[in-house]
Amino acid sequence: MRTILIFDTTLRDGEQCPGASMNVEEKFLIARQLARLGVDIIEAGFAFSSPGDFVAVQRIGREVKGPVICSLARAKPEDIDSAWEALKTAHRPRIHTFLSTSEIHLRHQFRMTREQALERAVAMVRRAKGYVEDVEFSPMDASRSDPEFLYRVIEAVIQAGATTVNIPDTVGYAIPEEFGALIRGIREQVPASDRIVLSVHCHNDLGLAVANSLAAIRNGAGQVECTINGIGERAGNASLEEIVMTLRTRRDFFQADTRIATEEIYKTSRMVSGITGMVVQPNKAVVGDNAFAHESGIHQDGLLKERITYEIMTPASIGLLKSKLVMGKHSGRHAFRERLLELGYELADEDLNKAFRRFKRLADQKKEIFDEDLEVIVSEEVYRIPDTYVLHYLHVESGTDKTPIATVELLVDGKPVRETRTGDGPVDATYRTITAITGTRSQLVTYAVKAISGGSDAQGEVTVRIKEGDKTVLGQGADTDIITASAKAYLNALNKLAHRRRQAEQATGGGV
Repeated sequence: MRTILIFDTTLRDGEQCPGASMNVEEKFLIARQLARLGVDIIEAGFAFSSPGDFVAVQRIGREVKGPVICSLARAKPEDIDSAWEALKTAHRPRIHTFLSTSEIHLRHQFRMTREQALERAVAMVRRAKGYVEDVEFSPMDASRSDPEFLYRVIEAVIQAGATTVNIPDTVGYAIPEEFGALIRGIREQVPASDRIVLSVHCHNDLGLAVANSLAAIRNGAGQVECTINGIGERAGNASLEEIVMTLRTRRDFFQADTRIATEEIYKTSRMVSGITGMVVQPNKAVVGDNAFAHESGIHQDGLLKERITYEIMTPASIGLLKSKLVMGKHSGRHAFRERLLELGYELADEDLNKAFRRFKRLADQKKEIFDEDLEVIVSEEVYRIPDTYVLHYLHVESGTDKTPIATVELLVDGKPVRETRTGDGPVDATYRTITAITGTRSQLVTYAVKAISGGSDAQGEVTVRIKEGDKTVLGQGADTDIITASAKAYLNALNKLAHRRRQAEQATGGGV
């Protein structure tokens, strides 16, 4: 039975999903959970793209043990050099460089001939090989490339030192039978292909990313590039949990499996969803809320008699617990720490103390504390970016016969500023007041509310997207008072914009 390598690109390609950007602390938190999940390679970012990505790749490479840590790099000397600078303290570094091979890309985007592309690919693989032993090359848009030219490029980069060659279906164009035949053709027509790991990276534009990845495995691929919850550009990437659980459930058919600790899948999915704000649809395979829910009478009857009648996987196999109630106001610090560890959050003592104080305040407001509540506490108390704006006071008056009016006091860089404004509703009044204090020119793009857990005392979670110029950011806030949660979400987004502005100013002044 073959072991398929899992190359997780949640922190790179997954983050390219609009609105899903993460700060360094959030990336580091997910990287540690990916290591617990057992992925073989973590693509930690694109070191040359920004100072934040450089720092994230550097820190993950230095501090996360177990998986290979990889940085993406265009086929340009400065990108390769930056990737090495970020990775040189990593325990198991990999540089992943790429260049298109399709005529569509070469002619219209890169303005290069085939021979120029071949020469550049070889030169950049050699440059990367001068820094690290583990080099991956991707011929971008491979599924729309001329196969004969693709074979030439693959053979050449292997001779130049590539140890993994990744075949991307960059725009989700391929059909499974077609993509499987492409992988089989490479194995048969490229003499040196038996010396490297052949990988695939499939996009989901036609909903075929997982099917294409599985077809590739059937035809000789030894590595699959994927993301948690299938997030990524446009319609996303192949979903890690779907590929892994398909191989695990149908080992009889594929004669292949992975080293993934599947019991960590659900908590990893929850963590990525919470940090990115990318909500998992209820009917999502493996990790959706309805994945193990049964309403049909016939299904329920069969399930009660024998589980395998209607479930091909068990909830426990992905780490899904039947009971979500874990803590209450009488719970102590030790139990609190242990439950956070079970959820994938390993906190330093100072951060644990902050989170525990918030937990105790919430426990006085709610009878029951759920895992979802704990995740919100950690995200708000520990993994937030530095706050330029802090909510200090909020008072809102509203009613059926009264114009809503909000009084807000913010600490702006530590100094209190108070304003009062009216609005069309209590949230609108609150947002108008915050806008007056911060002077933001941003536009509210989306506003969504959901209950984090059951009961009338549930915390409400608010998610907003705001846009300023060409930047769009996500803000999240939670509270048992929905107006307060709304204010927190809006301020979280504004703080992210302020943080980005500071990073841009630092980069202009000398950066990485």
